[in-house]
Amino acid sequence: MSRAQIKSQSTFTLSPPVSPAAPPVPSNDHLDRVSYLFGHPISHSLSPLLHDTIYSALDLNYAQHLYETRSLTACLALTHSPKFFGASVTMPHKVAIIPFLDMLTPEGEAIGAVNTIFWRNHPDGRRLLCGTNTDCIGIREAILQNVSKEAVSEMRGRGGMVIGGGGTCRAAVYTLKTYIGCDEVYLVNRDRSEVEQVVKECKTKGFGDGLRFVESVEEAERLLGPKVVVSAIPDIPPKSEAEIRTRNIVQTLLGKKEKGVILEMCYHPSPDTAIARIARTNEWQVIEGTEAMIWQGLEQEKVWLRKVSALPVDKVKQVIAAKLSKPSL
Repeated sequence: MSRAQIKSQSTFTLSPPVSPAAPPVPSNDHLDRVSYLFGHPISHSLSPLLHDTIYSALDLNYAQHLYETRSLTACLALTHSPKFFGASVTMPHKVAIIPFLDMLTPEGEAIGAVNTIFWRNHPDGRRLLCGTNTDCIGIREAILQNVSKEAVSEMRGRGGMVIGGGGTCRAAVYTLKTYIGCDEVYLVNRDRSEVEQVVKECKTKGFGDGLRFVESVEEAERLLGPKVVVSAIPDIPPKSEAEIRTRNIVQTLLGKKEKGVILEMCYHPSPDTAIARIARTNEWQVIEGTEAMIWQGLEQEKVWLRKVSALPVDKVKQVIAAKLSKPSL
């Protein structure tokens, strides 16, 4: 644990006022413990299904509830309920919640965003609300669990690419630089200023060397092709000039002679995204984003349950696959 974020519990009151827009709290009377997913919008999320599958397999009377709200105050209030033991955190709270946490793990501190919060006891008796980022573990394991050791070895010292400029982009850069060992990482995004902010933050945290914004098709044509790619943008048809240029850059880089593996983080409403189709057409191995979602969720449970083995990986994969195979209503 890093001590960079230790502060007094008085940072926020134990029972902060709940915004009138906050949803009602689900009844937990029948449960022993409860976790939440904090964010907005999250109605499509598979997180509760994933975590409830784990609890059922481990014979735990636990559950995860969706708590869809933009009110961070309402979310923080729930962390003090007696049965609370942790929460998944998604947009718009991944960065905003950090000032209210007492400690960050090295991953949370480096990436500058958290997707998981939990309580720990300080040696002096205080309870510390802590944050970490398991997205980087999800991305790492999605790649390592689905490619050969030889392919992973070929990625080290070679180029990677991240498509996007949001919070997942930072986790992806951290993964490619820290875990996979990419020497250079191309950043492809419609907004140059977003990429500049990502590069600035990554350099400040010590993993920003070798990051390169690719701003034109002409530049992409001159570059060596990447070996590993993480796509972290919604599956929305490009409309603006910047979006069309970004799509053309992606097509150019994926169209290089040498192929690799791409992790398509977007899986809603379908994992068959435009980026995934471009990659398959160009004979890339495509890993669906559900893999990253599953592995980051399993890592969350290791944090919450302090259980490092015997998690029902195969069962979780079966349940998620079955859910996605059913047409949305």
